[in-house]
Amino acid sequence: ALAAAFAAAHPADIALVIEQADEEIQFKLFSLIPSDLKPDVLAELEEQADEVLDALTSREISDLVGEMAPDDAADILGDLPDKQSDEILELMDKEDSDEVRKLLEYPEDTAGGIMTTDVIAVKANLTAQQALDSIAGLEFDEPFYSINIVDDENRMIGYVNIWEILISKDKSMKIGDMAHRRFIAVNANEDQEEVVRLGSHYDLSVIPVVDDEGRLLGRVTHDDLVDVIQEEASEDIFRLAGSDDSELEEHSVLRSCMTRLPWLFITLFGGFVTSLIFSAFSNRISNIAALSFFVPAVMAMGGNTGIQSSTLIVRSIALGSMPKHNVMTFLAKELSIGAVMGLVCGSIIGIFAYFMLTFTGGEPSLLRPQHLAGVVAAALFCAMTFAAVFGSCVPILLSRFKVDPAVASGPFITIVNDISALAIYFTVTLMLLMSIGS
Repeated sequence: ALAAAFAAAHPADIALVIEQADEEIQFKLFSLIPSDLKPDVLAELEEQADEVLDALTSREISDLVGEMAPDDAADILGDLPDKQSDEILELMDKEDSDEVRKLLEYPEDTAGGIMTTDVIAVKANLTAQQALDSIAGLEFDEPFYSINIVDDENRMIGYVNIWEILISKDKSMKIGDMAHRRFIAVNANEDQEEVVRLGSHYDLSVIPVVDDEGRLLGRVTHDDLVDVIQEEASEDIFRLAGSDDSELEEHSVLRSCMTRLPWLFITLFGGFVTSLIFSAFSNRISNIAALSFFVPAVMAMGGNTGIQSSTLIVRSIALGSMPKHNVMTFLAKELSIGAVMGLVCGSIIGIFAYFMLTFTGGEPSLLRPQHLAGVVAAALFCAMTFAAVFGSCVPILLSRFKVDPAVASGPFITIVNDISALAIYFTVTLMLLMSIGS
């Protein structure tokens, strides 16, 4: 019954069933799939295919990947040990293996690493009818919507959409006369995030991939663009939380702990620093117990303000909307936002502190309620203003040094802003105490 259900199901749905099953029965489920669907299901599994691949021989894997699109085959073989991957490539048809070898030469996070070599290229002197005839009978694993036009050196000079050829009344027109000469193509070594940005900006479903001389190598299709979007978004979200997207496939408690602990150690170290700051100031303000009432609020507001700013900057960098030559204007805006929010929140907490100390009878011995309210308000204003600027600066600096700015958010920003907020709070307090004393 299950085999019959698989025969009528979509490969993506079958892959989902296998992924959610217990590891010990994943291969048993895979063996129930009709032979003609197995390559498509394996392509959908990709990184979750370990249990299935471990139970297959090199010959069986070569038969399956030989039926896949070249980019999917490269994804599967790229995750295998080099020795096994080479053995499988040797067992494949030479034409198929050559295409896969070309793709494996590129890093997996580049345009070359996600492209497929299944691409249509014709010369400009062909007629529209000849172009249609040339693509008739092609057996590509992925649909195509346009024909690329190349010169004698295989350099791309334009493209024509298939539908434009089909609706053309004059099929004797040269394909070169119908070509769009202004086109978007990416270099094979371009980062996959930039490929996605171009696809999104120009509403492209397919992006040609060329080498340094402009020779056509392949194309990045819309399904690969969607995969990259999901992959990059997951990666950034996990890094914002101080974790790693490998946890999605990781079943080991110990390995999950090892992934998360480094960031927690940073947070723990930050806790040590805040304790030292508290200890350093405690002797000088020990007789003003009311000051401790508002420490959590000041630290929390500073941390959250920094997270807001850093998240905005990280997302702007990811979308390519960060002004590269006008960063100071952007930082000035964040400074203004932090100052305004600090003024509003500082005023509210200052008013609350005043009435709290006035009507609860908790007036401190050295500071009157209005003085303490002013300390809390001023400290929160300074802490939020600093946090907004700091949360903006760190991702920008990391981006300039080619480091993923997402690592600057989450635990890192929070703990630094906690430390700065506490230092600001007590510094403002001591300045006020000194002014009163003088």
